[in-house]
Amino acid sequence: MSDLIEMLTLPFLACLLMGGILSYLGIHVLKREVIFIDIAVAQVAAIGALAAHLLFDVEESSLISYLFSFAGVLAIAAFYSITRHKISEISVEAVIGISYAITAAGALFLMGVAPGHTHAQEMLAGALLWIMWPQVLTALVVFAIVGLVLCFFRKPMLAVSQDYAGAATRGMNVAWWDFMFYALLGAVITVAVRISGVVTVFALLIIPATTSALFATGWLARMLLAWLTVVIASTSGLLFSYYLDFSVGPAIALCLGMLLAVVATSARLQRKWNAKSA
Repeated sequence: MSDLIEMLTLPFLACLLMGGILSYLGIHVLKREVIFIDIAVAQVAAIGALAAHLLFDVEESSLISYLFSFAGVLAIAAFYSITRHKISEISVEAVIGISYAITAAGALFLMGVAPGHTHAQEMLAGALLWIMWPQVLTALVVFAIVGLVLCFFRKPMLAVSQDYAGAATRGMNVAWWDFMFYALLGAVITVAVRISGVVTVFALLIIPATTSALFATGWLARMLLAWLTVVIASTSGLLFSYYLDFSVGPAIALCLGMLLAVVATSARLQRKWNAKSA
């Protein structure tokens, strides 16, 4: 038991930190209908890290690598916000898909030409089981700052997420608030992907928010349900990984998916039962 606690304490803490902020951002993402924003932004952050490695021969955990990644995130955040505001003929989700395809190709190209690219591939896959205290503290600081900004500007953020067109009609600078949201999301993703990989981060962003949407409409209720989903899936995934010697990140993503399937089925059966009772 002591070995179990010692091995899984930091990964579990990291899951709580990531899940706490990502599930809240995920509610915004669902309302904005930009489901694949996570994967696209992660690819841009990866290109920044690869560029830093290629130019300065630095590791993915270095400050230069983080700065290059975040610079790329800011650039793509500006691109998405301007595109959504200026171009109405193409949906923002289509723009995200196209940018993902282009940036994924760019990342593969840089992996091929950058010396030490196998190390970069490890960064993209994440290493949640081997996380150390410095990574946890870095995540805590970044996520806390992002959380404070989201809390301080929650009213305009919520207004744009819930009704983009209506916010624009009321005279809000929707492009600016869009940029801020994407930049904050990108800052979280830049840190989170290096801890647990793209698949786990995407699952933590979308699945808890989707699960909560099945039972609640209010923001507070959805947040509480999303966080409960994170706790249950993280605990199950880590134990599953420990006892069956399975990769941690995919195990957590799998448990999130299974939990969503069970909850969705239960919700459907409950609605059918209520309809029959009525």
